[in-house]
Amino acid sequence: MNYGTIKTRDIADGIGVRVTLFVSGCTHHCRDCFQPETWDFGFGQPFTAEVEEHLLTELDHSFISGLTLLGGEPFEPDNQRALVPFLRRVRAERPGKTVWAYSGYTWEELTGKTPSRCRCEVTDEMLSLVDVLVDGEFMADKKDISLRFRGSSNQRLIDLRRTERNGEVTLWED
Repeated sequence: MNYGTIKTRDIADGIGVRVTLFVSGCTHHCRDCFQPETWDFGFGQPFTAEVEEHLLTELDHSFISGLTLLGGEPFEPDNQRALVPFLRRVRAERPGKTVWAYSGYTWEELTGKTPSRCRCEVTDEMLSLVDVLVDGEFMADKKDISLRFRGSSNQRLIDLRRTERNGEVTLWED
């Protein structure tokens, strides 16, 4: 897997100050995407053990609330396979840090309730390692700059822990 950029002090992509990883590779190709260069799976730099260590070090700061995964598309199957081992480390080595993930896929597609090519052998585990999922493709005709942590009104902020407990989609509340 490659990544396009890392932000170590991001306040736009989740609650609090966050470390954000923009992965490369996306097959959605949303109209008016704000990072179309990340559609290319070869864009950017390789996601290496050194990059993982850098991210874990940045997550160590007490003022950092957690990690956010964006793209590109973190839930492209090849990206999931690369991210799951890293997310296991984040959970084990940085307890208390939250994980947010943005996906053009919907929760229904990711969980198999609606058929989709995003499902693979690690999708359920990846979802179990994420606290908040911002789901749905960016839709230019539903763009709304007043929305918190998302670009278009079709996208949802899903609290995955509460969704799991409730057995139905439960939106995140600040």
